[in-house]
Amino acid sequence: MTAWSATVLTLFPEMFPGPLAASLAGKALEENIWSLEVMDIRDHAADKHGTVDDTPFGGGPGMVMRADVIETALGAVERRGRPVVYLSPRGRHLDQALARDFAAGPGVVLLCGRFEGVDERALEALDVIEVSLGDFVLSGGEPAAIALLDASVRLLPGAIGEAASLEEESFETGLLEYPHYTRPAEWQGMKVPEVLLSGHHERIEEWRRQEAERVTRERRPDLWTRYVAERHART
Repeated sequence: MTAWSATVLTLFPEMFPGPLAASLAGKALEENIWSLEVMDIRDHAADKHGTVDDTPFGGGPGMVMRADVIETALGAVERRGRPVVYLSPRGRHLDQALARDFAAGPGVVLLCGRFEGVDERALEALDVIEVSLGDFVLSGGEPAAIALLDASVRLLPGAIGEAASLEEESFETGLLEYPHYTRPAEWQGMKVPEVLLSGHHERIEEWRRQEAERVTRERRPDLWTRYVAERHART
């Protein structure tokens, strides 16, 4: 079986694998559950200086990554049915559902922008999907690419020892995760909720559901509204 594969196109290949070499993602990488290829975009520049950007038409600050360089770089990638994802503040927000979609496929090709971004023509011509980590701006797409890969890789079969633990995580049911507690049972005057010590599994499950709903309602009213609407639609 072919491992789930990721190819990253970047101006800073030294940033990879970075955190992806550690913890669950790193272990899965060692076990060939997934593979990582990193390509330096500058290797595909047309001149000996490795020029990948130019000034924007119409004026304005900063530089723009050239469409011809991006085309050549992506042309050197064996896509094998993998989507090309450009990490951009303009894109669809990365969420758990999108991470599941990526994990269910053969892998991803990630394009990390720099400067003011990439020439729009490259994005249109090369069938690129834009994905955003959130409503903020980073210095480049590399940290977002690392986050996307971590979110996707941990969903691959065999990446997590207890696959059942994925089912109770935040966003899997449309709710944020309930609070967790461990020993000691009392710490700095604060006690673990009595129901968690009862051994009564049905009461514990009910408490966890109610706490997940409470936390979601208080902290993410947008998620709560969606959750209530979907629940009503099912009834």
